[in-house]
Amino acid sequence: MNKRQTNLCRFAWITLLAVLALLAACATPGPPPAPTAQNTLRLVANDDWPLLLDDLGARGFFQAAESSLAYLRKTNQDKSFTFGPYRMNAAQMAAMLEELKDLLYRLPDPVERSRALQEKYVLLESVGRDGQGEVLMTGYYEPVLQARRKPQGAFQYPVYALPEDLVWIDLRQFGEQYPAKQLVGQVKNHRVRPYPDREAIDFNKVIEGKAEVLGYVSDPVEVFFLHIQGSGQLEFADGSRRRVGYAASNGRPYRSIGKMLLNKKMMEPGSMSMQGIQAYLEANPQYLRQVLSHNPSYVFFRPLPVIGGPLGCFGQPLTAGRSVATDRRLFPGLALGYVTGTLPAPEGKTAPLARFVFNQDTGGAIRGPGRLDLFFGSGPQAGALAGRMKNIGKLYFFFPRALLNN
Repeated sequence: MNKRQTNLCRFAWITLLAVLALLAACATPGPPPAPTAQNTLRLVANDDWPLLLDDLGARGFFQAAESSLAYLRKTNQDKSFTFGPYRMNAAQMAAMLEELKDLLYRLPDPVERSRALQEKYVLLESVGRDGQGEVLMTGYYEPVLQARRKPQGAFQYPVYALPEDLVWIDLRQFGEQYPAKQLVGQVKNHRVRPYPDREAIDFNKVIEGKAEVLGYVSDPVEVFFLHIQGSGQLEFADGSRRRVGYAASNGRPYRSIGKMLLNKKMMEPGSMSMQGIQAYLEANPQYLRQVLSHNPSYVFFRPLPVIGGPLGCFGQPLTAGRSVATDRRLFPGLALGYVTGTLPAPEGKTAPLARFVFNQDTGGAIRGPGRLDLFFGSGPQAGALAGRMKNIGKLYFFFPRALLNN
């Protein structure tokens, strides 16, 4: 083979490799774009609207609407709310909710209601966790826990208020070169370090004496799930109650103990629920520390008024069955939404879910466009239903046609 033939062969091989690399690049799709408030809601064609049924009574709807309106009336009227590619301010949101309240009151028939809403509003659907609208819907509730004001007998597990040595660090205050992020830490020997995790707080007692105790509970697992729910009521021996709500966290990431129990094959998928976890740890106390410590995140509480419902992330009372928690970074807070799917019913059964809801809360485990938490109310019955809620559904929001070109 002469030199010219050798060069031609080399060129042919290089060309072939380049073509193969190009084909491989074309065949391998890039990662999907990261979810943002602008790309997590998409327009629903008029022919694809669901029939707007509503499976709950009107009283809860108007109560939840008033909670959203109470916040909107007192906030900066220019405050902006993002609905996918569209935006509106607080004044426009309040006007929309007032109009929707009136419309839904006047039109109880779902066909007439759907037709009237379609004339004035577009429907926006969450892209979900799969890009096809699939939303995992779970439930939460306000637990009512028996408690004592001081350690007594089995009541040894504290519900802590905000510790005196916890500090927040806003990185942007140190210069624009830092990200807009807030860190949570503890000052010790003139240095800031990460705040202790759950194992250090609950099992090594490292903040004992550094935080007020709002009450002592008899079961550490109940305290753990109080942290997950974010609010609850402590009922004392004299019958009096103290409502406690979220004040702050230790800044550590949330990790699911349910996933850990499944991954380690300590529990079966069919028994995975809040009640199932409680039963497992009661039967296997030797794993209590290992399981609870898997989630390093820790919640501190503040006293709240007992009258009314627990407060959502906007400081307004939540309404059972009507208030939902979503990822606050992605979906419009306080807005009227609509959900479809299934939900747990008494005696282990399920029932269809189709109702109007209000986006009034958020949660550490509620992340991404494919997650929603439905508030079930207060007490053990609400807890039993919330613990069984783990179903797939759809999430929608309404936006006025008149504001599409704003």
